[in-house]
Amino acid sequence: MQIHLNGQPYTLTEPINIVDLLQQLDLVSKRLAVEVNESIIPKSRHATTLLKADDYVEIVHAIGGG
Repeated sequence: MQIHLNGQPYTLTEPINIVDLLQQLDLVSKRLAVEVNESIIPKSRHATTLLKADDYVEIVHAIGGG
């Protein structure tokens, strides 16, 4: 299954949720914002949001500063 991850093609072996994708990318403990098809997905919905073929996924690291 093919998705678009941060503007690049990315192949998944099976449909997965956002939590599983973040685990694959070793990003579980990071402060992130995840958008699927131009909609921000709250962290509370990461485990229940399944990715589908041709989804556009953007993952952005939250960086604090002053």
